[in-house]
Amino acid sequence: MSQQNLYTNRIFTSSLKDHLGEEIEIFGWIHVRRDQGKMIFFEIRDKDGLVQAVVLPNKTEALEVAKKCRDEFVIKAKGLINKRPDKNVLENVFNGDIEMEINELTIINESETPPYNIHDSSDVNEEVRLKYRYLDLRGKRVHDNIIMRDKIVAFFRNYMRADGFVEIETPILMKGTPEGSREFLVPSRLHNGTFYALPQSPQQFKQLLMVAGFERYFQIARCMRDEDQRGDRQPEFTQLDFEMSFIDQETILQYTEKMFISLIKGLYPNKKFSTIPF
Repeated sequence: MSQQNLYTNRIFTSSLKDHLGEEIEIFGWIHVRRDQGKMIFFEIRDKDGLVQAVVLPNKTEALEVAKKCRDEFVIKAKGLINKRPDKNVLENVFNGDIEMEINELTIINESETPPYNIHDSSDVNEEVRLKYRYLDLRGKRVHDNIIMRDKIVAFFRNYMRADGFVEIETPILMKGTPEGSREFLVPSRLHNGTFYALPQSPQQFKQLLMVAGFERYFQIARCMRDEDQRGDRQPEFTQLDFEMSFIDQETILQYTEKMFISLIKGLYPNKKFSTIPF
């Protein structure tokens, strides 16, 4: 099913098979460029995936533009969506059975040569990746992880709302509290010499919500702790935070376990979920 397009006639790569034999427009980045002399092939990437495209020798204007294109140029391509010949079909590859025959090609934005191969950053120093974070986010592994995170957050929201939980945002600026780590402090402009603290967790606020009678609360909470960065520690992180009234510890443990099993079965049915005995 095609995604809703706002303001343009753009088609996403995930919807191309719905437009076989049609001339359509796509926007995206040049993932790979292959110059075969008389014709030029591209793999064009958008937020959903890739599609192979070709500029044939008889499309002289498009071919001249294609000769100027390089990897990571942002382009608009208008052309015909064709089914690939059987011998050229790539099984188990996204859009491996179709390709685009480009009739018109427009360069929207040029790109300098990336400082590293953004499609395989496994051997790239982390400092370099973070310096060029906007390029790092284009890589498949990081991109897929962010999409996975979005699906997990959506699952938590739907699951907990179905069980009567209410999502409530708690304050970010608060009074300091005696917890396990140091707090980040934010100076107050209006009250000279005083500070706000950033929350290490919403613990006190969610207890107040229980006193207020909400009974079932949750949020995707941002937490800040001023401590050294280690493998299992970082100064800023996100957690699923929730609280229930009139409940005991064992019931909370059972509820959490059931929720995570449902998460794995719902989003990743081929994954195995093992129970660790304690």
